[in-house]
Amino acid sequence: MVPVAKDGLMTSTLPRPALRPGVLPILAAAVTAVLWASAFVAVRAVGRDFSAGALTLGRQLVGSLALTCVVLARSLRRGGFPRLPRGRLLVAVLGWGAAWFGLYNLALNTTERHLDAGTTALLVNLAPVLIVVLAGFLLGEGFSGRLMAGLLVAFTGVALIAATTWRGGGELLGVLCGLAAALLYAGSATAQKRLLVRIDALILTWLGCLTGLLVALPFGPELFRQAAAAPAGAVLGIGYLGVFPTAIAFLTWGYALSHVPAGRLAASTYVIPPLVVLQSWLLLGEVPAPLAFLGGALCLAGVAVATVTGVRRARR
Repeated sequence: MVPVAKDGLMTSTLPRPALRPGVLPILAAAVTAVLWASAFVAVRAVGRDFSAGALTLGRQLVGSLALTCVVLARSLRRGGFPRLPRGRLLVAVLGWGAAWFGLYNLALNTTERHLDAGTTALLVNLAPVLIVVLAGFLLGEGFSGRLMAGLLVAFTGVALIAATTWRGGGELLGVLCGLAAALLYAGSATAQKRLLVRIDALILTWLGCLTGLLVALPFGPELFRQAAAAPAGAVLGIGYLGVFPTAIAFLTWGYALSHVPAGRLAASTYVIPPLVVLQSWLLLGEVPAPLAFLGGALCLAGVAVATVTGVRRARR
């Protein structure tokens, strides 16, 4: 069926089976989860030498360069540069990019400077629940009992992981920034689902990352000053954050989101907290408490409950 225009964007009227995941979208979602989990560990390490704004700018700068190389390579292979959005569609893309790549990263980095990792994970992981609600009302995806039950189980697991890493204290600014990050995450993911009807994942991710770079440009002097004094490992850490959790992970997220309902894909991101615990254990030597293993198991069980229906239908 033909997409229908509304306010400069396009809402898809494709039958629901076209949105069910195949093998490649599932693999793309898995890559996104692993790389986004690694970002929490990298930000924790790099944040000792870079402020929230400088870290955001450095990450978007490297990510923009990497995505620009990919866009140019594809253009050379296809014999022409892709057509860019215009008018209201371009305004929507710029607003989405400023929120998703710019403001979200600023809020997340600020949160991790004021709160422990467990509390940060608990606040940010309000986003998948919000995405399900927004997608149910705005994208017509509905509210299946299995999906809601899976979200409840997974969120309980996140709460257990947070309880094991909470060290007390905390500041109001960190809490407010964590809630802001969750809201920006949910709103951006829902808006991206509509934008992907008109723009392919690579171009949308590239434009979004460039917009995030522009938002963070005021932190340029701060970035260069801190980079000059930082150890080489911290500078390489920013390079890693720009190439892998930003350029690659946001691209695979966009590809998966163009094939999978937003609510179901959001539920799959609850595998990230147990992955963070595992990576922190292996890379930073942070031994998790026994309760964290139980929380991780609940996260994985919740994801299985929420997404297994879509996988079975895709196989059939």
